Amino acid sequence: MKEKKILLVDDEYAILQMLKMVLTKESFANIYTATTGTEALEMIKKHAPEFIVLDVMLPDINGFDLCTKIREYTDAHILFLTAKVSDLDILTGFEKGGDDYVTKPFNPLEIVARIKAHLKRNVISSKPMITNKKIHQFGNVIVDEDAGELIVNGKIVPCPAQVFLLLVYFCKNANRVLSKEQLFTAVWGYEHMADDNTVMVHIRRIRERIEQNPSKPKHLVTVRGLGYKLVKDQADETKA
Repeated sequence: MKEKKILLVDDEYAILQMLKMVLTKESFANIYTATTGTEALEMIKKHAPEFIVLDVMLPDINGFDLCTKIREYTDAHILFLTAKVSDLDILTGFEKGGDDYVTKPFNPLEIVARIKAHLKRNVISSKPMITNKKIHQFGNVIVDEDAGELIVNGKIVPCPAQVFLLLVYFCKNANRVLSKEQLFTAVWGYEHMADDNTVMVHIRRIRERIEQNPSKPKHLVTVRGLGYKLVKDQADETKA
């Protein structure tokens, strides 16, 4: 896990040095830094990092817009560093392809903990699982874990990595009510939610892909006061 590559993008040199120092103390060796969006893209093309810490306010490009460009090259986990805390800013970050965010000022140990949790979860999920089904089907939706594909009505639907992982978790726990806290811990790997919006936005992104009417979902439903549930009937189990 420690050999994974991490890219830190921030125009404040002090922040880069602080994060790099803490990560180095935790035995991470492959740490790259960039102070502009242009430099960040060059680093991504050259080093292909598995985790990217991305500041929203950069001198040459907005971090949200840079995230869109980054997604043309990699599905690496992107964690935003932002002084902006409005719901609109948070939603924008997720819609642009971000996976999580931390608001400034922040504790560098929290960043390290999130990096560790994500990389550890990736190691676990990459191990072969003999007993688990790899293809899940419900209604007109097929989720193929091995291929990393979401197929709806016979067509492959593009799906960001974090959204796909959340959908897979729902498939493995079909017909069970899952709280936001359960989902956050299982899929993001952190013990505490940064904000309810993290899960809510990703739920919406799933619904936009699998529901005929995302505003009136039939598959991924809300159980008021408890959480969410993926509805899968007996016929779906037979097909899967």
